[in-house]
Amino acid sequence: MSFELDSFHGRPCDFTRVCFEHESVSVVCPLFRPTGTRCRRRETRMEGRNIGLDVHRDFCEVAVCQAGKVAHWPRVSARPGPVKEFAEQLGPDDRVALEATGNALAIARIIRPHVKEVVIVNTRQLHAIAASKQKTDRHDPRTLAQLLAAGMLEHSWLPDDGTRAARRRVGRRANLVVARAKCKNEVLAVLHRNLKHRPPMTDAFGVAGREWLAGQLLPADERDTIDAALRQIDFLTEEITTIERDLAQFVLASPDARRLLTVPGVGMITAAVFLAQIGTAPGDINRFTSPRRLVGYLGLDPRVRQSGNSPGYTGNISKEGAAAVRHVLVESALTAIRSPGPLRAFYQRIRARRGHPIAIVATARKMAKLFWHLLVREQDYAYALPTPLAKKTRTIELKAGHPSRRPGGPHVPVNREQRRAIERQIAQQAQAAYERTIADWQRAGTTRGAPAQT
Repeated sequence: MSFELDSFHGRPCDFTRVCFEHESVSVVCPLFRPTGTRCRRRETRMEGRNIGLDVHRDFCEVAVCQAGKVAHWPRVSARPGPVKEFAEQLGPDDRVALEATGNALAIARIIRPHVKEVVIVNTRQLHAIAASKQKTDRHDPRTLAQLLAAGMLEHSWLPDDGTRAARRRVGRRANLVVARAKCKNEVLAVLHRNLKHRPPMTDAFGVAGREWLAGQLLPADERDTIDAALRQIDFLTEEITTIERDLAQFVLASPDARRLLTVPGVGMITAAVFLAQIGTAPGDINRFTSPRRLVGYLGLDPRVRQSGNSPGYTGNISKEGAAAVRHVLVESALTAIRSPGPLRAFYQRIRARRGHPIAIVATARKMAKLFWHLLVREQDYAYALPTPLAKKTRTIELKAGHPSRRPGGPHVPVNREQRRAIERQIAQQAQAAYERTIADWQRAGTTRGAPAQT
């Protein structure tokens, strides 16, 4: 047995204000009046309601759409107890839509067992909310409920626990690296203010660099600044090492991550950040039906503008999705073009026409497409360099805590430098083969487009 919201005496708009305090964020008025109150009893439960939640840090604004009419419900505190009480008053045929915010997933987990469907939507894709002239807490859930009733909301992909843990680790590491860079810049700023030369060594914060810093004559307050910055650098370095150990263990245990390492320029961080964004579970890459969809998801696709009879033109990349993935892909592309191979030939071909900035982003986009093919086909990169790959793998093993190898292993007739020279020669042959393929393809296209000779 339950009761309809519109069965209360008085105006419908008065319901949302019954016993409601502006300072409170909890449900102070139940959604259904208990037995014995002045209301009509119905023998059937209200079915097919579409409920919109505007989720905030401390509360959720609630709106329900049924039979084309929208009503507002009291606020619900964004805490497990009140959210569970709210979910228990919903029906098995109700549908709930909420924005994709930081605590939306935890709220969806509590509500999902009590309703038919929970839809978590990306509000950046909802023009009705993002570009609305009436952007208020009470208006947003109303719009969500109406769009849900009209069937115009699409599900957002929900990552599993492993993917969420990987995202938190790579995000935490990125923040720590930025904080450490600020501390290092603070030390360099002290030297600049006091007219000191740049440190003569490559690493100004290593053993030799710290000895050089300690020998500089500086005022007492500036010396305190440098000492404090060095202590912060040591602390942040330890935290980064701890997180990188977890990431290294994840990369070594993931077949997909080890497959990405076969691409020149791809290291532990690039593989971890990429998989943390698309999904760490086997088969998560299959949610992208084509490489172009993956490129669009990462924001590496160009914007297209076209109107009327005028031809469309492309602009800068869209920059949708996670910026961290685009950052590591560009960094990997900068490393990949230093080694001979198809990626370097592709970069040189684009740079000759469009310049370095566009060519390096195009190479990053090409690497994203390459990642899709490698993961979908479950194949390693055909032009992998064995010696750099073994070195990368060993570096990751040491970061993961594996024991160091003792010197004096089995005798190898060809040393590492000789092996690398042989592999570079093979890679140069692959680059030349790629260049010949592109040249033949362009020549064939020019021949087909040329007028017939008479």
